[in-house]
Amino acid sequence: MTGKAIQIVLASTSIYRKALLEKLGLRFVQVDPNYEELFIHGESPAIRALRLATGKSQTAAMALSPETDRNTIVIGSDQVAHCDDQILSKPGNFDNAYQQLTLSSGKWVTFSTAVCLSRPDGTVIKCFDEEYRLKFRDLSDTLIRDYLELEQPYDCAGSIKAEAHGILLIEDSIGKDINTLYGLPLIRLATALLQIGVTLPSKNLD
Repeated sequence: MTGKAIQIVLASTSIYRKALLEKLGLRFVQVDPNYEELFIHGESPAIRALRLATGKSQTAAMALSPETDRNTIVIGSDQVAHCDDQILSKPGNFDNAYQQLTLSSGKWVTFSTAVCLSRPDGTVIKCFDEEYRLKFRDLSDTLIRDYLELEQPYDCAGSIKAEAHGILLIEDSIGKDINTLYGLPLIRLATALLQIGVTLPSKNLD
């Protein structure tokens, strides 16, 4: 399939999202979106994820050089994990992670992941969101502590790194695309990129 030569910008410094986007065989650059993630009381997790993904995409897009090709696409993404109406953000340390996993024990946790594609002037091309749900095992104190000491998932929403040792904490799952859980719903993203003329995979990768 032949597509346009479109520059792709990932508005994220995340090593996880970089690795995910590389699965599509794209040539892209990463930039810091430099976007302040404000909390809005009463906002649903899915709406929050969409708002933040859009903000990251538009802010990064409008910060690009004026000489940037107008066909450039800026990808912004955000994920919100939630359980019992409580948002489970990146824990940052052992104590917060321990509290999150104690709350999640024996329950379903939903990961709402949103994506927004913007032009260099900040015009939104497409936004969408996907959900992936995990059922946690009944987690003992020992299992939680051993897992956290081994994995140290302090930069992961919900304190779970399911692509690694976190799989030991999971009993069941529901979702169309496992990459949604990891932070970027690649099936829908690939569809969106193909629809706007991006060649997948790139023929000019090093």
